[in-house]
Amino acid sequence: MRRGLTIANALSALRLILSVALLVPPALSPTFLALYATAGLTDMLDGFVARRTKTESELGAKLDSIADLTFTIICLARVLPAVAVPVWLWVWVAVIAAVRMVNVASGLVMGRRLIMLHTTANKAAGFVAFLVPFAIPTFGVVVPSIPACVLATFAAVQEGHLMRTGHHDTPH
Repeated sequence: MRRGLTIANALSALRLILSVALLVPPALSPTFLALYATAGLTDMLDGFVARRTKTESELGAKLDSIADLTFTIICLARVLPAVAVPVWLWVWVAVIAAVRMVNVASGLVMGRRLIMLHTTANKAAGFVAFLVPFAIPTFGVVVPSIPACVLATFAAVQEGHLMRTGHHDTPH
């Protein structure tokens, strides 16, 4: 089997496909949430499968990061307009996105390569953010978004700190 064609990379590619499929059903509908849950499952499995099958690679890490970014952007673009989001929450999400963009740009400038860290904080923030759409029908958007934004803020700031102090090459 060629190095690029692994089960883990196929799971990341499937997340890209499922992310695009999220553009079709109404936001927060049962079909949307089923596609969303399946895409989230591929995110949880791809790294595990890569480690278990000893097929981790730089290509796989980049594909995972691209799939994560695509999934996040599409979900935000679909879910946020479908709910009544207070301005302060929009601003908070925009600040998190801006910090992440600065981190990516810093990695490109300082490291001359795409650096998107898979820290424990990033994973925790991603998991809590992943749960938000399932909680919206019961709690509205604000209550589940606060812990997700707190974790995402911490993760983004930590990622920037690790990149600027040169600790981005440590395995996570």
